[in-house]
Amino acid sequence: MRFPSIPTVIRTFHTLINVTSRITSQSRTAGLHPAPRITLLKSMPTIPFFGSLFSSSSNKMSKHNFPVKKTEGEWQAILSPEQFRILRMKGTEMSGTGKYDKHHPKTGIYNCAGCDAPLYKATHKFDSGCGWPAFYDALPGAIREEEDNSGWMERTEIMCANCGGHLGHIFKGEGRKELPKDERHCVNSVSINFSPDDTTDGINGESKV
Repeated sequence: MRFPSIPTVIRTFHTLINVTSRITSQSRTAGLHPAPRITLLKSMPTIPFFGSLFSSSSNKMSKHNFPVKKTEGEWQAILSPEQFRILRMKGTEMSGTGKYDKHHPKTGIYNCAGCDAPLYKATHKFDSGCGWPAFYDALPGAIREEEDNSGWMERTEIMCANCGGHLGHIFKGEGRKELPKDERHCVNSVSINFSPDDTTDGINGESKV
């Protein structure tokens, strides 16, 4: 693992100090004991460097067999460094920085940035306020789910069913009664590309790569 640059370390500790200060101030006002561990865990994905510690484990072998198979070198040749970090090393982009977070087209398809397989319809997308693109459902057979216990948290990772690229995590049963399906697919913008074309060629093992 590469160590963060000095500016990144400074920003990280500045954020931690601010978070701790807010917790202490609020707890004194309310006359309660603070619970910094819980608050910091929720904040970590948005903090530089520490966010990478809360991403999925890049060393765990997936139990799934994906149609598209490439070596690490082959993936590096066709992906940008940031795409490789997230799709293949299971990293996480900072909250609120992705280009598709506030992207809400009426029609179109979101495809895997690694293999171009269709994943989500534009109509599946909703504004969850989490800072990452959110979808309540995916195209049939487009994603695979896998248990993820990295970062001291129990989550469910979602991957492209065609190439195994890391998309993000899925959260179920959050009480979103306004949606057709009570699920939130929390996806990295770097993991997907948008196409205004509504066709879904590329599912079930086919790929444009």
